[in-house]
Amino acid sequence: MSGGVTVRVPAKVNVQLAVGGARADGFHDLANVFLAVSLYDEVTVTPSPDRPYLTCSGPYAEQVPLDSTNLAARAAEALASRYGIDPAARNVHIHIAKDIPVAGGMAGGSADGAAALLACDALWGTGASRTELLGICAELGSDVPFSLVGGAALGTGRGEKLTDLEVGGTGFHWVFATADGGLSTPAVFREFDRLTPQAPAPEASPALLEALRSGDAEALAVTLTHSNDLQPAALSLRPALAETLEAGVAAGALAGLVSGSGPTTAFLAADAGAAEKVAEALRDSGTCRSARAATSPAPGARVL
Repeated sequence: MSGGVTVRVPAKVNVQLAVGGARADGFHDLANVFLAVSLYDEVTVTPSPDRPYLTCSGPYAEQVPLDSTNLAARAAEALASRYGIDPAARNVHIHIAKDIPVAGGMAGGSADGAAALLACDALWGTGASRTELLGICAELGSDVPFSLVGGAALGTGRGEKLTDLEVGGTGFHWVFATADGGLSTPAVFREFDRLTPQAPAPEASPALLEALRSGDAEALAVTLTHSNDLQPAALSLRPALAETLEAGVAAGALAGLVSGSGPTTAFLAADAGAAEKVAEALRDSGTCRSARAATSPAPGARVL
């Protein structure tokens, strides 16, 4: 394929993030229930005449690194190395149209890595299987495999071993409130270790999985109250998030939680109308930078 390739990729929310103690390799065992949500980045990869480079546009563009530390750039290099792509063909321009919050606990960087991997696979015609692509995703980061797959899944190990989950009904309605500034995921895990020196082995909640299967928003809301083991650590590092959570619930959300390692907060709503009301109330509350409604589950990375 000689022209450019564009891939759309979703954000995620962790409806459960059960965290075990630190492992010898520095990671933590997880029981991570992912839902992909309808907030997207789009990554376009085109041949470059002389050198590889990366650009970014969108409301969070100034926060995105444009060097080899970016997961999109790392994904392209990993695929090229794996399949022996000619050095000249590796000269690609990767453009990220960024709409997922940066360092917000919604896997925006991981999403871009998965999207760049899929786009380069199509551009170069590597013929990589889904299993091979998922293997590269796992090497790039714990959340990258789910960004490729989307939908709903249980992630175990450090989150990279995925089991598809069933979601019933018409899905779920959410509001995501972004905060000023990000939170470092490693810092949140360090704070978790400090606050929870004897973390039990992580397990997925049967009640939460059944709520997903049935598509029952009220039943899911009941399980969300203590579903994120990283939430106390995120609140410890960013106490103001508690005010955002209180504002969203006061506005009519069925439940609120910190998304992943934060600082984005997620609110489950009864329906689309309720979600818009919660989003408007949060924007007016002064407790967050922005608030947007979205739905789940959403498809994973897809070539447009």
